[in-house]
Amino acid sequence: MKTVVCVKQVAALGDEVEIDDSGRDVDHDYLESSLNEWDVFALEEALRLKESLDGQDGHEVVVVTVGDEECEQALRRCLAMGADRAIRVEAGGIDESDPLTTARRLAGIIGREVPDLVLCGVQSSDAVQAATGVMLAELAGLPRVAVVTSVHYDATSAKAQVHRELEGGLLDEVEVGMPALLTIQTGINEPRYANLRAIKQANAKEIEVVNVPSEGPRAYTVRKMFVPEKGDGAEMLGSDAAVVAARIAEIVRARLS
Repeated sequence: MKTVVCVKQVAALGDEVEIDDSGRDVDHDYLESSLNEWDVFALEEALRLKESLDGQDGHEVVVVTVGDEECEQALRRCLAMGADRAIRVEAGGIDESDPLTTARRLAGIIGREVPDLVLCGVQSSDAVQAATGVMLAELAGLPRVAVVTSVHYDATSAKAQVHRELEGGLLDEVEVGMPALLTIQTGINEPRYANLRAIKQANAKEIEVVNVPSEGPRAYTVRKMFVPEKGDGAEMLGSDAAVVAARIAEIVRARLS
């Protein structure tokens, strides 16, 4: 059994922020990078599945990301945690970093690897769109279950019983056959820490770098980023619904004029 885990190295803003010369991104000197939290839980779930199938030949966990060379830091953390192989798909630059373009590139790897299971984090902490995983499932032609909070895999039937999180704290139980794609929610497990020996071994492993074309329109393009000017402060609109609605309409019209 082969499990592919899609991961992302995310950026976290510091106390100070400046826009770069392109006007479409934050200056990277003001960013700190790390492996996306949701993806850590997805990888841990893949490793636990592998361990539960201990003794069966051919099971491996492959991690894949889309990005530049700097993103290999995230892949090496995954290798240190226990992933067997790592693949980095070259990114096409900031203008091609939208979730649809990313999903197209990941779909190329899924088509090549032909995994039994694909795991993604529900969302990334920087974009917070929860879009890439479900787009990837559609492009790869895989059944999908989103916001998964537990997975119980039956190797005999090649099916999994999963719980997915709904609004209001409800859980939905779903049976899904393999191959399939699941987006994993935080809290599904307790991710392991890599020891020093595993980190050293991961740093010595080769990361495969590939180019996957992404043809078709983007989901969106960032035209401009800026820090908004400070206004006069908040305006309390009261509790009368009609008055509040009228004031909101007035504000919107003024902004659009």
